[in-house]
Amino acid sequence: MTGLKTMLRYDDSLDAFGIHGIGGIIGALGTAIVANPQLGGTGVWDYVANGVAEYDTMAQLGSQSWGVLTAIVWSGTVSFIGYKLVDLMVGLRVSAEVEREGLDISEHGETAYHL
Repeated sequence: MTGLKTMLRYDDSLDAFGIHGIGGIIGALGTAIVANPQLGGTGVWDYVANGVAEYDTMAQLGSQSWGVLTAIVWSGTVSFIGYKLVDLMVGLRVSAEVEREGLDISEHGETAYHL
């Protein structure tokens, strides 16, 4: 994940996107493969016919891709709106002096590590 962060030049100190985002995308798309009855999966249940429907891996992959794309667009849009609101109200960055001094001392009045 650190290679992906370096390549895409984004800041994610907890690797939340690298672990949960990429893992979720791979898992969602992989569902189309592991659900295939020819590979030991359970297939897709047809509630109208009350039985397992005819399975098409590419159609399922398309459905899973739409779900992934919808989640990415929704999360990106809501996050962007949230970040903009916070930026307008209180700002997203501290001053250069506070950053140099360290947030533990400037914001909390104590040090995190006793060196």
